[in-house]
Amino acid sequence: MQSPLSEPDTFDSVQWDTIPNHPSSTPASPEHPNPATLFSGGGGGEEEGGGPSTSAVGGEGSSWDGWMDVRIVDYKKELENGKESYVSFGVETKSNLPTFSSPNVKVRRRFQDFVFLHNNLVKDFPACIVPPLPDKHRLEYLPGRDRFGPEFLEKRVEDLQRFLTRITRHPTLRRATLTSSFLEASDWSIKMHRHLAHPPGPDPPPTILESVSDSIVNLTSGKIRKPDERFEEMREEMERFEYGLAGMEKGAGKVRGRVGDLAEDYNDFAQSVKALGYLESGITEPLNRFADRMIEFSQVLSHVSTTPLPPLISHLHSLLLYSQTHRSLLALRDQKQLDSEILSEYLTSVVLERDRLAALVETGGVHPPGGEVGLGTYFRERVERFRGRDDVGSRRERMRKLDGRIKELQDAVTQAVETSTAFSDETLKEHANFELTKKEEMKELLGEFADAQIMMYKSAMEDWDKVIPVLSKIRVDI
Repeated sequence: MQSPLSEPDTFDSVQWDTIPNHPSSTPASPEHPNPATLFSGGGGGEEEGGGPSTSAVGGEGSSWDGWMDVRIVDYKKELENGKESYVSFGVETKSNLPTFSSPNVKVRRRFQDFVFLHNNLVKDFPACIVPPLPDKHRLEYLPGRDRFGPEFLEKRVEDLQRFLTRITRHPTLRRATLTSSFLEASDWSIKMHRHLAHPPGPDPPPTILESVSDSIVNLTSGKIRKPDERFEEMREEMERFEYGLAGMEKGAGKVRGRVGDLAEDYNDFAQSVKALGYLESGITEPLNRFADRMIEFSQVLSHVSTTPLPPLISHLHSLLLYSQTHRSLLALRDQKQLDSEILSEYLTSVVLERDRLAALVETGGVHPPGGEVGLGTYFRERVERFRGRDDVGSRRERMRKLDGRIKELQDAVTQAVETSTAFSDETLKEHANFELTKKEEMKELLGEFADAQIMMYKSAMEDWDKVIPVLSKIRVDI
């Protein structure tokens, strides 16, 4: 569950040596601007003036100082006797934010509603790390494999709660109008249709890069020419983190299997002790009491293998998917930089071609010494000469067209560089937010597992303490 944050848009209260006071509450703040319009034609709801628009972030001039507490409180099977049966989840939101109609709101949502929220946040906020959703039918670690069974539904609640917790921790996504509607709208179906019919921003127009892609396909190898060290280090850091998470997930799976085997071994050992007690009439009762304590310890171990370990494995897997989503954002940032580099290279080639034609016009069609002519240009000039076209007039006409193309490309390069720079800035903010969320979640999952281990060993100590007085009553005559 989520822990409180002391300051808006930051996780400064995240400490490895502190305990949260109020689970799953988060403040909200308007400081983190929505960058979506920079990259998708306004899909995130910002207007040209720069700040968040009322259509995307819940109202202009709203006060975002406050907290949110979002929990999935229950689930139930709807249309139980029909073929279209499904499970709905009760989502309760407590908040003192003025954008909510009530300080305590409860709605019911099905899994496909969570999918709609996720997919549209990804579309509307391309520069944000939108938390991943669990797979619709991921039944690992669950006995019986029944999607309507309590084991599966409890795990589904845990995964969806984690998704909502990450949303409410995110400084931009928690402020989205779609998020607010999801958490409190009683007419959610209408809100969904309205969002699809009237998205926060128009679809981005075709870019010049798309129109000239065939012309520049040979200008680049598809790799960034000038990698940014900040993002290269960030990528390496994420790869190391994911490698460590994968190792933890694998190790926890092994521990789960071995603890379960150990529980069975202790139970078998206890049965052997009981069998011995029937043969030793003088100490039957102490041996049986000893065996009972061993059976209880076996049950404690079995509980560990079925209760705290599966949620730990599930959380590790979810965190791994979350990290991979972050790396996808890094790949998108690289693409923005690559787009600007491609356009710059294409602009350079067009300028060189225009200068070459200008030199030919000045020299009367004689190529200047050292001038290089591409194979395509050579054949085009030969064809035009064969057709008897005026070389000078043709070249001047091409120069005129190239001048227009150069102006168009200069504007496109300027816009691409600005977009790449802005996307890089947002990626840095997203990484900082992800790092804080990661630390908070690591603190939670390891703390919960440590608490479970402490409870297990305390229970085991109590059981074994009970058997000491029984064993001490065994009389040994020498």
